[in-house]
Amino acid sequence: MDLWSGPERTYTDFASYAVGESATLEAWARGVAGDPAVHAWLERLPRPKQQPNLVFAAARWHGVPDDADYPTLREALLDDDGSIVSTVLTRATQTNEAGRTATLLPALMSLPGVADGEPVALVEAGASGGLCLYPDRWAYRWRRPDGSQVLLGDVESEPVLECRAEGPVPFPDRRPVIAWRGGVDLNPLDVTDDDAARWLETLVWPEHEDRRARLRAATALARADPPHLVRGDLLEVLPGLVEQAAAHGLVVVQHSAVVAYLDDLDRARFASMMGDLVASGACHWLSNEGPQVLPGVTGDAAPPSGSFVLGVDGRAVAHTHGHGRSITWL
Repeated sequence: MDLWSGPERTYTDFASYAVGESATLEAWARGVAGDPAVHAWLERLPRPKQQPNLVFAAARWHGVPDDADYPTLREALLDDDGSIVSTVLTRATQTNEAGRTATLLPALMSLPGVADGEPVALVEAGASGGLCLYPDRWAYRWRRPDGSQVLLGDVESEPVLECRAEGPVPFPDRRPVIAWRGGVDLNPLDVTDDDAARWLETLVWPEHEDRRARLRAATALARADPPHLVRGDLLEVLPGLVEQAAAHGLVVVQHSAVVAYLDDLDRARFASMMGDLVASGACHWLSNEGPQVLPGVTGDAAPPSGSFVLGVDGRAVAHTHGHGRSITWL
């Protein structure tokens, strides 16, 4: 999905992405896509702030019900007294989807030494509140197409991440040893702050009660053991953070749905920077982004519509659902 292609195209693309995921957001996006008056409202915002997830979350933050029809949303936007605009301008789409951990874990555990218990210093680019930095604190249930399950951890007593799995997924038989957790974000969120936690909940799509429950569980994990989060531009801060993390263990840098928010030049800079860090032995690299966001990591097989491409050290290994609901190993 191209974030910068103008309101009509951007919201049409978002509506297609929301099919089967959120009837509310699909209807809202289709409504916006065909509404010149709302286009004019959006175009008063900086381009990065016109993105559907942010605008819809801001409207919901200010009282638009999750099950509202499009005319209700339209009225809220066009009659806005400045409150919705202020929220759009001051907040960001920092969805911390802990469910993605179930798709990242097989890749993490496939790295040399990690499955043998080598301590990992886990670093996240675009960390938001750092809720994806706890792969060792969840139990997992991967469901195969034949109905069988692969379990890891105590699914009866620990918070559980569920994920459909296809292909030769290298299911781990143990969880990683995470010796240090850190990350960088333009606006890191303090999950011990109730306002920040409520904003993260608002970013979860209306019908996704399972994700809201998972977010609360992830927030509790992070509050019990807060990660080291640094404010700054990932292109500037990340190399230094990798160096800092190296004192604690094998450094692994991960990111999901983050590089998509960079322009083409900065995407290329990021890919080059990560390639250099990997080549130097400074870290391993787990990328989880939409297709063509990192062209060098797309692989030969085209992913299904709406899927991400999971990469290990610049090589595509799987297609994943954007919220971690499924993984197809290549």
